[in-house]
Amino acid sequence: MKKTIKETIKETIKESKNSVDYKNITDFYNPNILINIGPSHPATHGTLRLMCQLNGEVIEDTKFEIGYLHRGKEKLGEVKTYHQWFVYTDRLNYCSALINNIAYAMTVENLLEISITARCMWIRMICMELSRIIDHIICVAINALDMGALTIFWHLYRWREEAYTMIEGMCGMRLTTTYARIGGMFYDVPEDLHDNLKKFCERFPKALDEMETLLTTNRIWIDRTKGVGRLSKEDAIKYSTSGPVLRASGVDFDLRRDRPYYAYADIDFDVVVANNGDVYDRYLVRTEEMRQSIRILKQCSKHLQSANGPLWVDDRRVFIPDKIDVYTKMEVMIHHFKIFMEGIDVPPGENYTAVEGPNGEVGFYIVSRGGPKAWRLRIKAPSFLHFQMMENTIKGVKIPDAISILGSLNIIAGELDR
Repeated sequence: MKKTIKETIKETIKESKNSVDYKNITDFYNPNILINIGPSHPATHGTLRLMCQLNGEVIEDTKFEIGYLHRGKEKLGEVKTYHQWFVYTDRLNYCSALINNIAYAMTVENLLEISITARCMWIRMICMELSRIIDHIICVAINALDMGALTIFWHLYRWREEAYTMIEGMCGMRLTTTYARIGGMFYDVPEDLHDNLKKFCERFPKALDEMETLLTTNRIWIDRTKGVGRLSKEDAIKYSTSGPVLRASGVDFDLRRDRPYYAYADIDFDVVVANNGDVYDRYLVRTEEMRQSIRILKQCSKHLQSANGPLWVDDRRVFIPDKIDVYTKMEVMIHHFKIFMEGIDVPPGENYTAVEGPNGEVGFYIVSRGGPKAWRLRIKAPSFLHFQMMENTIKGVKIPDAISILGSLNIIAGELDR
């Protein structure tokens, strides 16, 4: 007589001396299986851990764990001088390091009550919009790659490298830039920036059109993204989401327009809003935001060409002299030495400054008691707020859908753990 699977398993367990003594053979048939997605899984985009209880391929329950990339950045900000801590801002959202640099510089400048020059402002706005494009390219390209669309990855990453090449021409670095300084920028822009930026602004929208031809109306892409990971308008507000995730759920809010900083109030651009709050709408919002960033870049480039004034603010407390003067003038060398060895003296006070980052509101809160170091430094990172909502969002979906939802939120472990 043919043995059943259950009888075969029972005999195997009895015969094997090394086998676990299962008291209840039904353990083999428990439909709820616990698996870990991450922290070393490539689709988690960083050191994230998703513990999922599965029933077949459906995620019935989930628990997330953070902290694998915690480096104590906020406490380091309290033992490093304001200048020394700049390099740590690069390693928050390393896909858009320039925005972190500038937001932190803005916070310290507000404590010092410093207003930067027009030339510095336009350079910073160009840097922020280039970073936004780079970050959105990475989000869309990697999310498409996770779902099998390899062509999109190679198609978009070419333009990411073009943007990085312009950034490299400005500050000598591509990924971790440390370009901004308190009261100015480390270098002025190269002479060929405007020509390169013009070419980029002309050609990149055509690449976006080609990408949309491949994705936006693609039946497979629509099936994999439409209605997946839906976040209602009410939930988006309840979970304190921001950026493209918030706007994809129908909330018309953008810090560049609603709490304008620098010259964004004078720049012509549209805030992109969708309604469904699913993976597909987040993709559409980011795609259109890249086009809006091109519009902003064109206007900023035009203004920068006519802004021929100084790069640095005329404030001896923060002004970093040129190297040629440091090497040839004793007083300048002493001033340079004091800035970098002792740090700048920031008066007592507190300030929170936020900018519209690629993934949402990026903010720095600094409390100063005077001196060259912050007494307290805290970071508001959009990834931290977006990751908390995923536990409820992915319940009831299948494993591949969980990967697409995670990619659409664009969680960056560097700013999640800090």
